[in-house]
Amino acid sequence: MKLSVIIPAYNEQDRLPDTLEAIDDYLIKQDYNYEILVVDGGSTDNTSQIVEDFKSKIDNLQLLRHEVSRGKGYAVRQGLSNTEGRYRLFTDADNSTSIDQVEEMWPHVDKYDVIIGSRDLEDSVLDPPQPWFREHVLGGGFRLVRKIILNLWGLEDTQCGFKIFTEEAVEKIVPQCKVDGFAFDPEMLILAKRLDFKIKEIPVHWVNQEGSTVGLENMIKMGLDLLRIRWNIITGKYE
Repeated sequence: MKLSVIIPAYNEQDRLPDTLEAIDDYLIKQDYNYEILVVDGGSTDNTSQIVEDFKSKIDNLQLLRHEVSRGKGYAVRQGLSNTEGRYRLFTDADNSTSIDQVEEMWPHVDKYDVIIGSRDLEDSVLDPPQPWFREHVLGGGFRLVRKIILNLWGLEDTQCGFKIFTEEAVEKIVPQCKVDGFAFDPEMLILAKRLDFKIKEIPVHWVNQEGSTVGLENMIKMGLDLLRIRWNIITGKYE
């Protein structure tokens, strides 16, 4: 199995069908084996039933359902740990970064263990750009705080939901993770650096989808989680 695609989903009954079709339409044309795993993180709508219905159309589609929501980070890690690909990509259920952009990652997999999509590099394309408040106040503020607290100055965008990990990186990083919320991305990346895995950030074409649930309250929680990560480092809670 070369590629595993993990899709964390919470109440995504409206957007998930188009995303599943788009991902399978692209991957079925490739010359490598792949699998798609949707991790339903405690949805209260028909997200899981939609995946079950799509199994008759997509042979290598699987569902991992949690009855109770424990956060996107938990869902992503469960997906990474319950797939078999040599390379494991997680992507958002809204398909804001299309699956064909994995082609930009393949040239780097021999030299890097973690490759992350970025909306904040010179060649990145935002279509359309995010609202000013979300981009500069929420996004920019979090980016600065994250760099200061975790010393992740070399990475511009840790929050883009399009990242690929090697099998070895998953096996060594995931067991150490402790953050279940949206700050799971920087935690995984700081652990990758501490474990001497090489990280590559590449520009992506990102489509701003309506319906984002990440607001100011989430940003505050993410900031607190960043402090928790720093405390875990200081107190030696990461092996």
